[in-house]
Amino acid sequence: MKIVLQRVTEASVEVEGRIVGRIGRGLCLLVGVEKGDSEADADHLAAKAVELRIFPDEAGKMNLSLADIGGEVLAVSQFTLAGSVRKGRRPSFDGAEEPGRAEALFFYYVEALRKRGPRVETGVFRAMMSVRIANDGPVTFVL
Repeated sequence: MKIVLQRVTEASVEVEGRIVGRIGRGLCLLVGVEKGDSEADADHLAAKAVELRIFPDEAGKMNLSLADIGGEVLAVSQFTLAGSVRKGRRPSFDGAEEPGRAEALFFYYVEALRKRGPRVETGVFRAMMSVRIANDGPVTFVL
């Protein structure tokens, strides 16, 4: 799995003109599922996202986790993260998991996040989505 993790003041996802997910302070996670990914990978990355100390403490130092601040999560499936642009000018998606398995693992990941406490909103799997992200910092990491 590849995840682009962004600390946000707010984020939302819209499908066909309708907001389907919206959060306040927390994390926007763009999630790509690759061939060979497992539930163990999803569990590990869920723990990492919730426990990563990237929110400022009272001194302004990155010292607090999502769990510490009671933040929320917007998780959006993004198969293009499994793409490769190493050769040629057109991306190859050979590394992306097949849609049925990718959807199952994405929602397993979402449930793994929820089990760790935060409120989690999602987009719509395989839909064309418009994602609005108010990146806080900006703070962005790739897991």
